[in-house]
Amino acid sequence: MTRCDRTEAWSALAGHYEAHGRTLDLREAFARDASRFEALSLQAPEVFADLSKNLLDTATLHFLADLARECELPARRDAMLAGAVANLTEGREVLHTALRAPLGAAPHGEPVHAVLAAMLAYAEQVRLDAQITDVVNIGIGGSDLGPQMVVAALESYGDPGRRLHFVSNVDGHDIAPVLAKLDPQRTLFIVASKTFTTQETMANAQVARAWFLANGGTVEEIARHFAATTTNVSAAAAFGITTTFGFWDWVGGRYSLWSAIGLPIAIAIGAANFAALLDGAHAMDRHFAEAPVERNLPMLLGLVDVWYRNFHGFASRSVAPYHQGLRRLPAYLQQLEMESNGKRVDLAGEPLPYATSPVVWGEPGTNGQHAYFQMLHQGTDVIPVEFIAVRRPTHAHAELHAKLLANCLAQSQALMLGKTAEAARSETVPTASATLDREVLARHRTFPGNRPSTTFVLDMLTPRALGALVAMYEHRVWTSGALWGINSFDQWGVELGKALASDLLPRLASGDTRGLDASTAGLLARLRG
Repeated sequence: MTRCDRTEAWSALAGHYEAHGRTLDLREAFARDASRFEALSLQAPEVFADLSKNLLDTATLHFLADLARECELPARRDAMLAGAVANLTEGREVLHTALRAPLGAAPHGEPVHAVLAAMLAYAEQVRLDAQITDVVNIGIGGSDLGPQMVVAALESYGDPGRRLHFVSNVDGHDIAPVLAKLDPQRTLFIVASKTFTTQETMANAQVARAWFLANGGTVEEIARHFAATTTNVSAAAAFGITTTFGFWDWVGGRYSLWSAIGLPIAIAIGAANFAALLDGAHAMDRHFAEAPVERNLPMLLGLVDVWYRNFHGFASRSVAPYHQGLRRLPAYLQQLEMESNGKRVDLAGEPLPYATSPVVWGEPGTNGQHAYFQMLHQGTDVIPVEFIAVRRPTHAHAELHAKLLANCLAQSQALMLGKTAEAARSETVPTASATLDREVLARHRTFPGNRPSTTFVLDMLTPRALGALVAMYEHRVWTSGALWGINSFDQWGVELGKALASDLLPRLASGDTRGLDASTAGLLARLRG
């Protein structure tokens, strides 16, 4: 492969940025080109994307497409989808796309569909069991964030007679209030750990098991009230679990909601809706695999991410879904992007001379407007924003939905247009100080504008639409990571902290601080005291 900064297209982009990109003004761009919206918007499966409020033009897209081809992105994409080793540091295929492909359309089809059929059959069995009113998913990372995000997003498709709970944090303040609400005989626990050794997950699973036995459950009943999504069947059996569903080492945790890790999703929304979720993701997979770079939505988004991170120097991106169901999407995307692309060396282990993953953060609108949008509009940093609007709600309060959509449109418009000092001077502001100099007040109420945003539009937040949206983000992350020349599928930074915690845990009991740095030793002693 050719790393992005070693290409002719990279040099061309640098020149283009200095000549035009640095000073591009969105207001002037729209004034010059009446067709800018049509030229810079795109319909992909289930997702319409308006890129016209971004700091780019057709020339920028031309150079970015050249970069994609010079870095051989189409060929590398095809190899990954065909089952070539893409996670080089762990020697693994990367085939979460195979989890949502029809039988025969991707590698590993038969085992994938065998597990899927068994998992969905069990989910339907649980859904028909009137005695089970509560399901508790115990996992962490992708085993928690993905299922929790999807269950929240598709709650209108759920069974109102059954409650889903998610426990992830090893802090007992997470599991204790959940257990306090439950009846052991009416609860199913799902332990989600590929190896059945994940520290936080197994600690919480043991707490749940002890609680179950202490509140009238028997060892024999564990098999009915506990299930596991794991490949370590023997460890699960030693725990007392006989119902297990496995997955494979080519499924990364943050890409695993499509696998048996999606069991709580299937229980929440049913087998048919889970199949629709997979179908939407597969439709986006086909778009990613077949569309040319210039009309390939995930690739274009990844290319724009590189343009912003490495040329404009934007260090973060805010995600603002204007749908309460997507309230957990920003947290899900934090892991997807920052765990994937938060790397500092390339595939050859060489230090990178440029920045990689931005910080991803956000809250649902309109809550975010009353929290951090002040900084987006008037702060000293330019932060690209992604708005997600859903045209039709699943509730009956049309007047509320109209207000929500109006706010979404207004925020992206305000970021772009801003407000001049002249406009601010001409306004009457009832809440302003009557004694403050009018010119000073105008400066406080001036907005620079020209702040970029992307708006995604879904017709409805259906299982199929959500599947397509999440797959779009997955492929976008791969695109930027591939351009940067990094491995987007390992997470050694996560492993380091786990190893150190294993060493410190017995020291908290013994007080042994030998070999520790002074800060850690001092803190350990204080926490013991």
